Amino acid sequence: MSVADIWIMAIKTTKTNWREVVLVCRKCSKKLDGGFGPDGDKTLKKALKRYLRPRGDGKKGRKAELAVIETGCFDICPRNAVIAVNAANPKALLIVPAGADLFEVKARLGLEDGRRLRPRPAD
Repeated sequence: MSVADIWIMAIKTTKTNWREVVLVCRKCSKKLDGGFGPDGDKTLKKALKRYLRPRGDGKKGRKAELAVIETGCFDICPRNAVIAVNAANPKALLIVPAGADLFEVKARLGLEDGRRLRPRPAD
């Protein structure tokens, strides 16, 4: 392929059904090695994808409505927590401690899936 061929190549697009995109720090997830979901055995990425997708939605990849993507380090590196951010609101990085309630994480990230947040127990 010559330099002239590179300039001729067209930029293409593809469609997705994503309504929301969440970026999760890969480095934090690797250090924590799980800590989320009912049994505490899932990464934040897997827990969000599994427990926060719309009901009855078995779609994956570009056909899913929620994309949770691991990305490079955000240079915050909290202990026993993972950094996550809703791509629609990049100014608000969320520090999610291991064992955090996924419905609270959903609310703090501003994700909407049609379900209500669980009420907090009275103190």
